[in-house]
Formats: sequence, C-alpha cells, structure tokens
Amino acid sequence: MAILDRLTGLHPALALRRAVQLSETGKPADAFPLMAIAARAGIPEAEYRVARCYLEGSGVPPSRTEGARWLRRAADRGNADAQALLAALFVAGLAGQEDGAGGKNSERLFESESPQEPDFQSALIFARKAAEAGSATGQAILGYILSKGPKPVRDLDAAHGWYAKSAAAGCPEGCLGLALSLARRKQPEDRGRIATEVRRAADAGLPTAIYLLAVLTEHGMGVTVDREAATQLYQLAAERGLASAQLRLGSGLIDGSLAGEDPVAGEAWMRRAALTGNLDAAYRLGERHVKGPEPNYAEAATWYRRAAEAGHQPAARALASLYLSGNGVAQDAEEGKRWLRTAAASGSRESQVDLANLVLEGTGEPDDGANVAGWFAAPASAGDLVAAFNLGLCFAEGVGVSKNQEQAARWMRRAAEGVAQAQYMYARMLQDGRGVPSDPAQARLWFKRAADAGMADAQAALAEMMLNGRGGERSPVAAAHLFKQAAAAGHIGAMFAIGALFDAGQGLSLDRKAAQKWFSAAAERGHGHAQLMLGRYLVRGLGGVRDPAAGHAWLKRAAEEGIDEATDELADLAQD
Repeated sequence: MAILDRLTGLHPALALRRAVQLSETGKPADAFPLMAIAARAGIPEAEYRVARCYLEGSGVPPSRTEGARWLRRAADRGNADAQALLAALFVAGLAGQEDGAGGKNSERLFESESPQEPDFQSALIFARKAAEAGSATGQAILGYILSKGPKPVRDLDAAHGWYAKSAAAGCPEGCLGLALSLARRKQPEDRGRIATEVRRAADAGLPTAIYLLAVLTEHGMGVTVDREAATQLYQLAAERGLASAQLRLGSGLIDGSLAGEDPVAGEAWMRRAALTGNLDAAYRLGERHVKGPEPNYAEAATWYRRAAEAGHQPAARALASLYLSGNGVAQDAEEGKRWLRTAAASGSRESQVDLANLVLEGTGEPDDGANVAGWFAAPASAGDLVAAFNLGLCFAEGVGVSKNQEQAARWMRRAAEGVAQAQYMYARMLQDGRGVPSDPAQARLWFKRAADAGMADAQAALAEMMLNGRGGERSPVAAAHLFKQAAAAGHIGAMFAIGALFDAGQGLSLDRKAAQKWFSAAAERGHGHAQLMLGRYLVRGLGGVRDPAAGHAWLKRAAEEGIDEATDELADLAQD
C-alpha cells in the first residue's frame, strides 16, 4: 500500500475519500482495503460501497451473502441507496442467505447461492424507507412492489404516485414503471405520455424499455409507425440479451413482418431466445420445424421438449402428438399420453379434450376417466359451453362417471346454445329418444342449427329428415342441396345419397351418368352400398359405360363389406 494510503487508513473518512478516488481511476483492488476500513468504522456510505464491491466482485471475490450483510448494516444506519438496493435483492430472492456476524460455517462453504423465493414483506420495509428518504430508485422499487407484489400489499394508486415521483427525478426504472402504470389505466389520451416515458427509459439503456419502444414504434402507439426504426430497436434490445426482443426480432425476420426478411438470421435470434429460457421461442422453433416446407420432426421434438419440461402447455401437447404418431421420436403411446396428461393437468383445455378422446376410445389409464370428468365439471357449471359438451360426452359414455343419458342430454342441451357439435349430438338424442323424449320436430331444428354452422354430419342428417318428411314437411329439392353441401365437405354418406337421388330422379333430375360419378366417389372411400350400386351400374352399363369385370370387382368389395345384396348378385352372375 502506498504511503498516502497508509496514512489515510489511520482516519476512516479520509480512507473512504481515497478509496473513492482509486475506484474512479480504475483501481478497485487498491480501493477495497481502504473502503473496508471506513465500513468497519461504521460509515454508512462505506458500508454501502463495500456491499457493492462484494455484489459486483469489484476488488474482492464476489459474495452475495457478504454483499447483503453489508447492505443491511448500511440500510439500518439510514443509507437510502443501501435500502433501495437491499429491497431490490429481497424482491429478486437474493437477500435471504445471510449468515449474521459469523460468516459461513464449514457445512455451508460449498452450497450454491441460488435465488430463493421473493421476500416482498422485507422488500416493502426497506423500499418504503428509501422512497420516503427521497431515493428515486427506492421510489421505483416501491412502485413495483405495490403494483406487482402479493395482493395484500398491492395498491395501484399509491404505486402510480411513487412511479411518478421517481420519473420526475429522472430515474429510468421510474419512467418505465410510470409508463406501464399509465398503460394499465387504458386511457387513450395517455398514449403520448406513455411513449415519452418509455423513450426516456430506453434512452437510459434499459433493455425492457428499448423493447417496449420498439413495440410502440412498430404499431404506431403514441408514435409514428416506423418498422425500420422498430427493427433497429428490437435488435438493440436483443443484443443486450432480452429474450422477448430476440423472439420478436427472430419471428419478424422469418416472416418479413418487420423491415426486411432473413429467415436464417431470424431463426438464429429465435434460438438465442429459446436457449436463454424463453419458452414461447422454443415452442415456435418446434412449430417451425413441423410446419416448414421440409419438416424436421426430430429437431421439432428437441425444442418442444425444452419448452414442455419447463411447463409450456402447447409444447407438451405438441410433444405428445409426436410420440403418439411416431414422428421425430420412437412411437410411444404411453409417453405420448404422459405428456398429454401433463398439459391437461396444468389446465390446457385442448389437451384435456385430446385425453378425453383417448379415454372414449378405450386407450386411457384407469384414473384418466375420473380426471377427465373432473376437469370439465367445474367450468361446465360455470357456463363454459365447450366443457358442458365434453361433460355430456362423459355421461353419455360413462367416462369417469356412471353412464347417465339424462345427464348427458342435460349437458348437451346446455352446450347446444353455442357449440355446433353439441347441437348435432343433442339432435341425435331427440331423434333417438336417448335421455329425452323422442321429438323429431325439435331434432330437425337442432340439426338445422348445426348444419347452418357448416357441420357436414348435421347437413346430411337434416337432409335425410327433409327427404323423408320426418319432423316436418318433405322437401327433396332442399334435401339434395344439403346433401351436396355435405358431400363437398367430404361426407361419404352424402355422396352416396346424391348418387341415389340422381338414380331415382328425386329432388334432382334423373341422370344415371351423374349418379355413377357420385357412387364412384363414395365407393372409392369405402362406402359399401355405393360399391354395390357402382358394381350394378358397371355390370349393366346403366351409366353409359359397361364394364362387367370392374363391376364384378366392386360387387366383391361390397360383399366383403357385409352387403348381402352384393353377395346375392355375385351368385346370380356366377350362374349366368
């Protein structure tokens, strides 16, 4: 130590002054011993600076425990900066591993200093002291605690006031907090002020503020739309390690929604976001590899797994799908169902429905049925129509509950107010008299609602009722129109029905050539009666083209489908 430093070490205040000079000239290792002398003498500013040295590893090996201990000493002596920083550590869960005066004992020497749960109560005490002492940083932290902390301590109006004081003092965190508080109020006249405060925080280099300014600039909220500028801001925040900015920049470069298109660079940014823990980025990378022009399911599985293992519901469901189908991973139904259960148990409605379908197919585990019924019961009772539909299916099939057609009909009726599939199912119940008295007229009305929503099964069912005059007047022309709608959507039974209508000249003009076309369409998709009719047409040349060999083949296929008439006709042909 230099002579000057030895002399100043005799007086704590002079030691602190000299330590500050050494720190400012880039000599933290020389500064720390002098700073420690002043801190041990009880000077609060020195205690605060020693704490910062330990926290930042400046001139001394880093130690969060020692840093927190010295911060506590300075804070208890009224140092507002120490109070603010200590509050921030409590919020981050980084101030709870103090050792008191004795330092670490031998049992704890090799423990990692991992973050604990946030301690908002302790943070509130120190943040309030710092804020009331005039610390702009403390005011910003207090605003954060009052707006983001546990419900018992929340006070949004008070938070807004502290953010405003902090921002007025020029604190970047206060500016950002005020902007977010104004945004929460959703007043159109505040848009310009929000943009101004975000820009102040961004100009100070806060990555989150830079990202938010990019969002405002991209969408023209309080500022002029400028995608070029937005792209530059996203890149600046991304380069500073903000995962949300990396994700947006990556997706914008991939789809060209920002300034320019560069899929390779875009995927690189998205990978960086995923590797730093952004679950949405990992999931979207998986989606990109599944839905791209050249799918890579193995790569997709890697990214889905990364997100799923951290609790991302859509990723868990997507990973389950890969295991169930054997794409990118070895097919493993049990592993697929395990991931599906994971997503379903965490509240993913789509996964709950998927698992319910597996249970209805008889491939679930014994406990799945009870879980499925339990998932749907509460939201169904609260008015969720999709849940009501699924609960109705549970009662109809006895999944997790005793089979009860009356309860099934009750929940289907409730769901039918807004779910097309429930309208169709409830119409079937009314048509068959399952769980409710048979009522063809009401069945027809509910089939119509589902048909109007575009459901092909309902269109075909309603067409059949209209063709035969059940539940209302007979209308072959309207029935033919509905059958055509259903057929266009791929309904095989409707294809056969149109062929039959052309064959009989019912609702459509007699046209055997057109009939053969529709019979052929349905027959190729496995419809047994359509195969019978196509066989007859080809054997007899009813559609204008006679082909006994092909007709014989179609009759044989119909017979294999269990159509007795086809078996009889084959026998007759064998005798001829």
